[in-house]
Formats: sequence, C-alpha cells, structure tokens
Amino acid sequence: MSLLGRAGHEPAARESGYAAHRAGVERLLASYRAIPSGAVVRLAKKTSNLFRARAATTAPGLDVSGLGQVIAVDPRARTADVAGMTTYEDLVAATLPYGLAPLVVPQLKTITLGGAVTGLGIESTSFRNGLPHESVLEMDILTGAGEIVTATPTGEHADLFHGFPNSYGTLGYSVRLKIELEAVKPYVALRHVRFHDLRTLETELERIVTERSYQGEQVDYLDGVVFSATESYLTLGRQTDEPGPVSDYTGMDIYYRSLQHDDGVRTDRLTIADYLWRWDTDWFWCSRAFGTQNPKIRRFWPKSLRRSSFYWKLVALDRKYHVDDRRRARKGLAPQERVVQDIEVPVHRTADFAEWFLREIPIEPIWLCPLRLRETGAADGSRPWPLYPLEPRHTYVNFGFWSAVPTVPGRPEGAANRAIEKIVSEFDGHKSLYSDAYYDEAEFAQLYGGQTYTALKNRYDPDQRLLNLYSKAVQRK
Repeated sequence: MSLLGRAGHEPAARESGYAAHRAGVERLLASYRAIPSGAVVRLAKKTSNLFRARAATTAPGLDVSGLGQVIAVDPRARTADVAGMTTYEDLVAATLPYGLAPLVVPQLKTITLGGAVTGLGIESTSFRNGLPHESVLEMDILTGAGEIVTATPTGEHADLFHGFPNSYGTLGYSVRLKIELEAVKPYVALRHVRFHDLRTLETELERIVTERSYQGEQVDYLDGVVFSATESYLTLGRQTDEPGPVSDYTGMDIYYRSLQHDDGVRTDRLTIADYLWRWDTDWFWCSRAFGTQNPKIRRFWPKSLRRSSFYWKLVALDRKYHVDDRRRARKGLAPQERVVQDIEVPVHRTADFAEWFLREIPIEPIWLCPLRLRETGAADGSRPWPLYPLEPRHTYVNFGFWSAVPTVPGRPEGAANRAIEKIVSEFDGHKSLYSDAYYDEAEFAQLYGGQTYTALKNRYDPDQRLLNLYSKAVQRK
C-alpha cells in the first residue's frame, strides 16, 4: 500500500494506537501492584528468545498483553512509537508499506523491540547502523520501583537510557520506545562472494566496512557464513527498485545453501521483506536438527510452521523433557553441552577466532556479522553503552553459533562455553548474555558495567524487586 493510500487514515489510527497503549500501561501497572512485596518481579510471558534456563516462580508476573502493538508511524519524520513487547514481525509489517524499516532488524520474527534493546540485537545493517538501541530516541521504562520514567540521551534519566542496553530486564522493562526508521527499496540484490581462506575474508571484510562498496558497487547489507576453514562467504546486499525475478526460500529451497558455490561470486535477488526474514524460515540452519531440511519431510511440513518461533517451542519441549539426552542414553552416548552463543571480537581477530573455533569446537556453519557503534562517545573518549562497552570507532565481528557438542567425562560443566569465554576475553571481545554464561562475579562485573551498573540498580530498583544481572545471566535465577 502506498503512502498516499494510508495518509487519510493516519490521525484516527494514531489516536487509536495511543488509546490502546494507555490501556495496556494501566494493566501493566495494576499487575505490578498485585505482585507481593517480597516476590521477584518478572514478566508474565510464555514465549522467549532466550536460551538459558531460569528458576521457576509461583508469583504472578507483569501483564504485558497490552504492550504488543505499533502505536504510530510518522513517515515524514521517519520515526515510530512502538510498545515494548511488539515483535519485529509486526513492526516491519507496519513500516514497510511506507517504504521504511527499522535501522536494524534482528533476524528472527518474534524478537521484540524491547528485547532487542535491553538484550542487544544485530543484523546485516549493523556495520553502518550499529545496534538496535542506537536508533532509539526515547524510552518509557517501568523501573523496579514501579515508576514509569521517560529516558532520553540527555535528560534527567540519561543514565538509565545509556545503561538500559544489555540490562536484560534487571533495571526495568521498556513500555514504549520511539525509534528512527530508514528508507528502503522494494528489492535487495545479493552477491555471495566465496573465500578459500579466512585471512583473505578478514581483509576484504574490513575493507568493505570502511568503503561500503565492493568492486565499485554499493553495499547496504553485509554478513557472512563460515562452513569450514577453506569455504566461507560474505553476502553483500544492495537496495534496488529495479523490477525482476526474485527467489523464494520459504518453500523447498533453503537460503543458506544458496550461498554455496565453487568460486567467485553468485548473485541472487529477494524482496525486501523476504531479505529481512531470510534467516527465519530455517532458523538460520538450525531447522536441520528437526529434519525440516530433508526434502521428504519438508514437503509435508506445514509452511506456516517453518519459522523460528515454532522451532523454539520444540527446543523448549526438549529442554523440559530431556528428549535428546534420553535418546542418546539409549544409544550409549554421553549427553551434549548446549553451545548457543553470539560473541564479538575486533575485526583483526576475525580469522584468529574462526580458526580457533573450527579447531576446538565441532560446530558448523558459523554466522558472521560486522558492526560499528553509531554513537562516537563522549568528548573524553568514554564508551557510550556501559553495560556492553564496545569501543567507539572500532569495527567488530559478531560470530553466531547455535548447536551442541558432546560432553567429555572429567571436564567441568560448560567446558566448551567456558573455553569460548576465555578466548573471547583474550581477544578483547564480548559475549551476549541471552544464553549460558559461566563467569565468576568479579570478571562479570569487569565486563558488564561494574560500578556503573550498581549505581543504576540502586537508583532505579532500590528495593531489589528485579533480579540483578549476574543472578539472571550466570546463576540462572
């Protein structure tokens, strides 16, 4: 639908959106007041994109059922007001008709905007647009004290604005976010560039990030996949409005397999919507664990259930009933250690980390995604996001790997994850906290905010109604 086609409905839709949001906020506040004073405040939310266990609770949770909508889109200002529990699937559906999209759209449809900001997100625009929280203009946040405050980069609650990313709901929950949008074109033209060694890939990746072009052609989107030390790819996307045929990877064809070829460059085209959700249909490549990539099974697997949210439900069932561990035990095999992580290392350690990982951790493929912070930091050179302190004006590369490895008798719990944490720290990198973590408390504080986090916790959650970050991320409470 064109912008002109929607313009006449904007005022009514905007007022309706804000009215629904106000009602949702009232339900949220009422649910907060209903939680016993000694109970930990949590979301009453059945679904999640986290991959770490947490302790069960019998206390009621926060009612966020009225906070899942796009409140309003302003196509002229290129902004959107969005409730905190709105999924990116719904957000993108609301903005694309205007020829707009969020500056960073994380790969999976049911990631929420609030979740991507408080828990970090990344995608193939991150080399030019940074991380999702960097396109936030202001946030309404329900704090641990039960107050809703509006946090902006320079206002009274600027400390919370900058400390909120990577706090994972331990400082509060976003109720409303106002975000920047960017113009997008209807199609994305892709080039899958093959590399036979990781050192060459690293050099070319760094150059593309700097120049934002490859062989004279603009690069708007950039990510990659490592299949082995001798087979890796960078995928370069360019926005275009040129008409032409497009591929469809929601059916029998599988997106990540389309990258592979013997040498040189393979080209492809997708609609902008299919590009943004190219990884969701097969949950990157994790759908192979369920047999969905087998053509005989895929043909009969309902298309509506080829999506990350359904695969996540299958994983949750396996975690609850230990299906895979029981199957392995019947075959005399040891249980597996889950290795589901995203980490970042400086770009000049890209090949070092990839070579170490391929040698030490038997998981492939690996996803690559370069990023640079948008915000340059304060005049004194301080880092702008203290709970995930990447250096301004530096390029990092995110590695994503999501599988399991066999446990080894005599090795400590989480041995593979601990080894990854150690090498990432040695390479001056960072690890996201959506999955298992094994840091001791002192190292964790050094990596994830330290005294800055403590000060924020004391100001915005003085009665400790919310879990602290170490308890939630490492102790699994």
